[in-house]
Amino acid sequence: MRSEALLSVRDLRISFGEAEVVRGLTFDVRPREVFALVGESGAGKSLTARALLGMVPRGATVGGDLRLRGSADLVAERGRRITFVPQDALSALSPVHTVGDQLAAAVRSVRRLSRAKARALAVEALDRVGIPDAARRARAYPHEYSGGMRQRAVIAMATVNEPDVVVADEPTTALDEERREQVLRVLAEQREAVGASLVLVTHDLGVVRAHADRVLVMYAGRSTELGPVRQVLDRPRAPYTAGLLASLPRDGPRRRRLPVLLGTPPTPDALGPGCAFAPRCPLATNTCHDREPDLQTVDGRLVACHHAADVPAPFRELL
Repeated sequence: MRSEALLSVRDLRISFGEAEVVRGLTFDVRPREVFALVGESGAGKSLTARALLGMVPRGATVGGDLRLRGSADLVAERGRRITFVPQDALSALSPVHTVGDQLAAAVRSVRRLSRAKARALAVEALDRVGIPDAARRARAYPHEYSGGMRQRAVIAMATVNEPDVVVADEPTTALDEERREQVLRVLAEQREAVGASLVLVTHDLGVVRAHADRVLVMYAGRSTELGPVRQVLDRPRAPYTAGLLASLPRDGPRRRRLPVLLGTPPTPDALGPGCAFAPRCPLATNTCHDREPDLQTVDGRLVACHHAADVPAPFRELL
């Protein structure tokens, strides 16, 4: 229900010229939940995330209705009620200002505080995300931080003003496994501390299972499955979701080659009249190639598939 939503997205469309790369996305983000956007590269998930902040690239045309607590001016809310954790923390931080100065500037952009008070809050924020000797490290420049520390600093910047929503776009891609888990833990702790919702963009279904409440699986710019994480990942009803899960490595001895989804996602200018996934789907019929499926409710989630009721549990056997 839209009335229950903190962040509401209706019929989001993003185009570059004649090419529509995000096609009619509709979803809600509820208070204090972790909402994941997943899909292969090119699915449109990062563009969707940036549209929530009014940060789409130049040349993009955005349509639809996006509201945060009823406000449609998301650009005005950016930095205050909705904030961003980017994939590349180094490029997000100014190389010519100290980390502490940048955090203090973020504080003063929202609150009318003295420089000294803003600086103190900046040091507190760095301490909360686990930066050792925060007062000293606040005087350092981004290039003097490790990759994991930079990502922590960006999380501190995104949460220091206690926003309603934090949007994190692949926040751990450049980190090794140990630092990835550390950063995800810090992000979860800070989100809980300020009471924010999190929109988490990722390609990692393991991260989704461990950290998200609900998940939207995207393919070719469109929603293919949307629902509670356990329902979607334990018993997928969209062949694309099932194929992604079947392609994940499993524990135990490797007795045969890992199943993979054959083919590649279509480019926006190569979409036909039917389901975009049909050329790669082992369940596809003539109907799938001729007519795009509508979203329908199946087993407590929304699915865009003509054969949602027929997706077998051991989907990997079909690949």
